Parts: sequence; C-alpha cells; structure tokens
Amino acid sequence: MINIVVFASGSGTNFQAIIDAVKSGQINGRIVGLITNKKGIQAIDRAQKHNIDHQYLNPSDFSSYAKYIEALIEQLEKWDTQLIALAGYMIKIPSEIINKYEARIVNIHPSLLPKYGGKGFYGMNVHQAVIENEETTSGCTVHVVTEEYDQGPILGQKEVPVKRSDDPESLAQRILKEEHKLFPKVIAKLADQINKKSNP
Repeated sequence: MINIVVFASGSGTNFQAIIDAVKSGQINGRIVGLITNKKGIQAIDRAQKHNIDHQYLNPSDFSSYAKYIEALIEQLEKWDTQLIALAGYMIKIPSEIINKYEARIVNIHPSLLPKYGGKGFYGMNVHQAVIENEETTSGCTVHVVTEEYDQGPILGQKEVPVKRSDDPESLAQRILKEEHKLFPKVIAKLADQINKKSNP
C-alpha cells in the first residue's frame, strides 16, 4: 500500500474523489498528507474531516526560496511519500521536488493536452479559450509533472463534447465530473505499479 500526498489550493473536489477512491479500495494506497499554499480553504476541511494530516507551506512565508524547498522536502520525507497528486494546486512545483520524485508526480488539467496547456492556462481561462475558439470537444488530462508546464507524458484523457449552449461555467462543471472519475483511475494504476516495484 503506497503513501500518497495531495497538493491542493482550493475547494479540493479532486482531493475528495481520491479520498473516496482510497476508501472504496479502488486505490491501493493511503493518503498520508495534504500540502496547501493557502489557509482557510475547503481542501483543509476535507483533510480534517477524514483525519488526514495537512501542512500549509507558502514560499512567501520563508526567508528564501531555498528554505521553502527544504521545508517541503522535509515534510514529504516525514510522510514517506511515494506518489504526489496535484489536485488544483496553483503554484509551480520546484525542480528539486520534480527530480526527487521523478515520474511520481501527477497533475489533472482541464483540457485535452497538448491543447490549452502551459502558463496561464488554468481553471476558467482554459474553458473560456475553448469556447472562444469554437472547439467541439474538450475534456481533461492526467499527466506526469515535469519542469515544463503541462508537457509531461500523458497518462489518461477523457473527452467531453462542447455544447453550443455552453458557457465556461457549464463546461467546467461537466469536465469536473469526468476529472473526478479519471484522476482516481490513473492514480490507482500508478499505485499498483509502485506497489509491484516495492514488493516484487
């Protein structure tokens, strides 16, 4: 059973989907911690409700970026982290963390990458661009996190049709429902792979 740490910056609905998938046995792992860069968010409430340890770490609270990275690594090591899931986490992951947990950090993105990925393409910005460009399909992507925004290997995608009546909010809601299914599914697969490597 692997140790999963979730990073979130908001309401944490994808975090909840992972919690539910762990509880149901879909994911052969345990969520050992939540990292947030914001206080008073719903993701923290979810962690507390499910007795999951959480840590608030914001780069601006440290005397230097190096000290922030140090604190982050220390916390991840304390939890004996084996897989990191970014569930709506709004700041860039330091390259030191990406290198330390190579191919073991995954992110969910609300478009069909490589379309509508990269710097500035997050949240409603993505759905707004999709509608403005009159796309007929959009969706969500789970990918490995690398040093380039949204460019890591794709692990799973789900297409969602764009309706003529859609606005960014209605499209976001439909895609979010698919995110809640796709993300746990991909994490479950990764957890099985890591478990096999740990217990050959």
